[in-house]
Amino acid sequence: MPGLIKDRHGTYYAQRKVPERLQEAVARVLNSEKPKQVFLKKSLGTKVFKEANVAATLVLAEFNRTLASAEALLKERPVIPSLTDALIKRMAEFYYASLLAVDEEERQEGTGSEPIFQSVAAQLTAAGIAFNTPFKVGELPEAGLSDREVFKREHAFAEDLPDAMLALAKGDITHVRFGLEELLEEFQVNLDPKSQSYRRLGMAVLAARVKALKDIARRNTGEPVDTPALAIGPVATPSSGGTLRNAVEGWEKERARPPGTVHEYKRAVEMFIQLHGDLPVADIKKRHAREFRDALQLIPSVRRGDMRTATLTVLRDWGAQHPEAPKVSAGTVNKQLGAVQAIAGWGHHNGVVPDDVPWSDPFQKMRVEEEQSGRGPFAIKELQAIFDAPLFTHQESPTGAKGAAGVWLPLLALFSGARQGELAGLKASNVKQEADTPLVFIVADRKAGKRVKTKVSERVIPVHPQLVRLGFLEYANERKSEGEHAWLFPTVAPDQGRALAAWSKWWGRYLRTTVGIKNTDRVFHSFRHGVKDALRRGRVDVEAREALLGHSGSTSAVSRGYGASEMLERWGVQVLREAVATIEYVGLDLSKVRTASFPRLDTSSAKPLRSTKLTPGTKVTR
Repeated sequence: MPGLIKDRHGTYYAQRKVPERLQEAVARVLNSEKPKQVFLKKSLGTKVFKEANVAATLVLAEFNRTLASAEALLKERPVIPSLTDALIKRMAEFYYASLLAVDEEERQEGTGSEPIFQSVAAQLTAAGIAFNTPFKVGELPEAGLSDREVFKREHAFAEDLPDAMLALAKGDITHVRFGLEELLEEFQVNLDPKSQSYRRLGMAVLAARVKALKDIARRNTGEPVDTPALAIGPVATPSSGGTLRNAVEGWEKERARPPGTVHEYKRAVEMFIQLHGDLPVADIKKRHAREFRDALQLIPSVRRGDMRTATLTVLRDWGAQHPEAPKVSAGTVNKQLGAVQAIAGWGHHNGVVPDDVPWSDPFQKMRVEEEQSGRGPFAIKELQAIFDAPLFTHQESPTGAKGAAGVWLPLLALFSGARQGELAGLKASNVKQEADTPLVFIVADRKAGKRVKTKVSERVIPVHPQLVRLGFLEYANERKSEGEHAWLFPTVAPDQGRALAAWSKWWGRYLRTTVGIKNTDRVFHSFRHGVKDALRRGRVDVEAREALLGHSGSTSAVSRGYGASEMLERWGVQVLREAVATIEYVGLDLSKVRTASFPRLDTSSAKPLRSTKLTPGTKVTR
């Protein structure tokens, strides 16, 4: 029978090692005084192996029942890695109030030891046994503490306060270990004792103990000290209206929003809740916003393993302990602050904050100063490096490129200036032909999950002649054969969850590692900057330029916004086609570019291009 051991006297015992994750739960099941139960062990009462083997069957079955009870306890109260600052504060306040409540009760009712003392004194007197005591014998106090009880309490107190203060000075939370365990049990919290939150809770409770003992000392001198009300329960109640989580749920239900935006806003709100609890929106103060901002600034920019799913409090503590580690950018901090600010503001305007409760935006002027962005267009040599890479010249498509998306998204961005999300959200049916001119319609389609950044972003862009030469129309026709609703780039389409976000990360790595562009200011959006500059160089009318880029510019016409049909009606196909044809990059040679759906050019007859400039009306053959 496995688990049989002998002691030094030859008696058999059954023993089983408790899995580490169950050790605390087993200690609770057994009502052990130990914080953890590492082994289950029981004597079998025999030195005979066969008898021990039989007896062990029942004992080991009992061990299994104990472990099963511990498992059930863990399911009921799973181990958590962290506590919010608000909950730690609440628990420490409860501990402080508990100590004062016990002290107050003893002053009113006595410690319970005086009747025992008087009973023993009476028995000794009846038996004729002499004894000496400085305290009054023969009567109990009508109320409160006897002189003897006061003496005993003061004697113990003379040691308790100095010990607690020394422990606080040393940061020795073992001084309040049993108090911590009782407190966690009271709040029904199963906190990982190895976590930073456990240590922070220990220090808060230790400080609360010192404060309570000092206040008890004031009572001992006759000074009145009130006992705070004991409070167990949620950190915040919706007494002042709905909570922040109520607000984000209402905001999400209000109307369809981009999945990425919903994820980003909900993540920011959850981080705020991890720090402060689910506060009513009306109760969020500037100090909450400031502490949230300060915590965000300590988040490490590189997070691996468990750190990727860690709570804000864990990330903050790690960041504080590793000041040399790179932290997230000011832009990221402001983005998270802005998300929570937007949700709180939505709650204020939509009844989450009661009308009779005064409210002002606590996040106002909380943004941190950002460095001036150095993002700009790719230089010609950088563009050449991109399109000379194997992805474009040898059709070597890494997994992260997501097939045709890896080739066509950069090429389309190079000659249209469209945003990454706009290109990924195209359907094959968005590529149309009008007046012998191929056009790309960037429009919203809520049913399909297609969205544009702003209303002004809906527009039509003629397909650049260079894209025609590279086979874009053939690719689009292939996709149309898949059906009326086929996505142009199905691997990164809106219905593929966060596939585009993964593609974007891959593109960033590809630029740095494979292409060798180390300047972090050069990103996919740099294509858009390049198109903007190219249109300006081509002397395209500013209003048409802004409309083609989907900018909400400063001119009155652009501020009104143009849809795709309005653009065609205002400028006509020919003007728009000529405007797009001015997009050129002098010195860039794309003659080596091969697309997946475009057959390899016959290099014996193909002539390299000096530049990508093609005048309107030029016929392109292959």
